[in-house]
Amino acid sequence: MSTPTTVARLFGATLALTSATPALADTAYPQIPEPMIFDMMRPLGAAKGELEVNALAVTNSPFRPREAEWAPEIEYAFADGKAVEFELPFDGTRLEALKLGLQAAFGASADGRSAHGVQYLGIYDRDGRRYSNSLLYMAGHRFSARWSMMTMVGVDDIALRRRAGRNALLLNNATFYDVQPGTVAGVELNVAGGAARLVRVAPQLHQRITRHVNVQLAGGVEKARAHRARPIAGVRLVREF
Repeated sequence: MSTPTTVARLFGATLALTSATPALADTAYPQIPEPMIFDMMRPLGAAKGELEVNALAVTNSPFRPREAEWAPEIEYAFADGKAVEFELPFDGTRLEALKLGLQAAFGASADGRSAHGVQYLGIYDRDGRRYSNSLLYMAGHRFSARWSMMTMVGVDDIALRRRAGRNALLLNNATFYDVQPGTVAGVELNVAGGAARLVRVAPQLHQRITRHVNVQLAGGVEKARAHRARPIAGVRLVREF
């Protein structure tokens, strides 16, 4: 089990890392969509003061809403290139966990086509009364006016001593195609190691409804260890301020 001391050390180290990141207001960052399933906490290079609220719902049974997993969250850029997120994951009507995230951008390439950063997630499971953490490196690249990619890779359920299911691989890769202004198609691959060993593939469509409202839809398949592959469907509603 991750102890509160371990959590505090990881949180403190990540906070120090974000504080050490230089101001990014004058740096040209590529415009890359955010993955739908494994959400970021604002785009890399976000400007201070950016605020977003959104909610994601994912289910294996589209006709049984009570079986959906969903999570409202709020994301805020408290400095240029640095953001914080508060999330409340639900399973149906039951609040499963409390989630806190931090994100920092490290910089962009000279031509403004690539950027990278880091993301920290801390989760308190209310049922098991245990803390878990993950730390991911993020790298985004815009190949052309239409094609772009965001890759996130790191370690899930961090522990100082490796145990079964701990310090597992966490990978998320999303490839996007800008169909037209306001419409983005993509496919997201998520791989989670550990006890579950979950692999998920989610083709998705992002549609901007107004300047500040975005709707994202996904349908795909997931496969967990010792379970058959099963379909998934998801929707994320985004409101920016």
